[in-house]
Amino acid sequence: MATCKEVHFFDDESNFQAETVDYSKYHAAFDLKANGRLYGEATPIYMYWYDAPRRIWQYNPNIKLIVTLRNPIERAYSHWNMERQRNAETLSFGDALVRESVRRRESLPYQHRVFSYIDRGFYSEQLRRLWAYFDKKQVLVLKHEDLKFKPRETLNSICDFLGLDRMMPPNPHEVHVGEYKSPIDEKERELLQYIFEYEIRGLERLLGWDCNSWLAR
Repeated sequence: MATCKEVHFFDDESNFQAETVDYSKYHAAFDLKANGRLYGEATPIYMYWYDAPRRIWQYNPNIKLIVTLRNPIERAYSHWNMERQRNAETLSFGDALVRESVRRRESLPYQHRVFSYIDRGFYSEQLRRLWAYFDKKQVLVLKHEDLKFKPRETLNSICDFLGLDRMMPPNPHEVHVGEYKSPIDEKERELLQYIFEYEIRGLERLLGWDCNSWLAR
C-alpha cells in the first residue's frame, strides 16, 4: 500500500495542468524498490471526482479498482460529523442538507469536497462513470456491511479479484471511527430516505444486491 491512506493524486487539479503529467509525485507515495508486489492506495473521492476515472485510465487502463459502498444515509451523516469535528462545517446536519445544492456551487466547475453529503451518495452515476473507462471485471464492488460482518468471505473475494492466494483475515477492529455527538435525527433520516430511495432501488437492480436494510426505519 501507499505510505499514506489517501494519496489524492488523481483528484488534484494541479497535477494535470501541464501538457504532460508528471507521475513521479504519485510514485513517491509508494516504496517501489520491492519486486513482485502489487501496489495500491485508498482515496475514496476518486469515485466521486468527475475526471478521476479518466485520469486513472490514462495512467493505467489495466488497473484494478475496489469500490466499497456504504448506506448513503449513514455515509452522509458520517461525512457531516467528520467535517464538524474538523471545524469545516458550522451548520446543523439538517441545515447543511437543505443548503447543500447552493453551497456546492462554491466549487464549480469542480465537485465540492466538503458540502457534498447528499451528492456523494448517488453511487449509480459514479459506477457508470467508472465502467465507461474500465471493464466491469476490473471493478470489484463491495458492500460496507460485508467488510464489517463477513470479513473472511470479503477478504477471499478481494484476494480472488487480485489474483492472490487467500489468507486468514486479521482480527477485526474499526479504525478512523469518529465520535458522534448524537444519532441522526429521525426527521433527517426520513428526508434522506425519501431522497435516496429511488437511487437505492436502482442500485439493487444494477448490482443484484438487497439493500432493504439501508431504507429500514
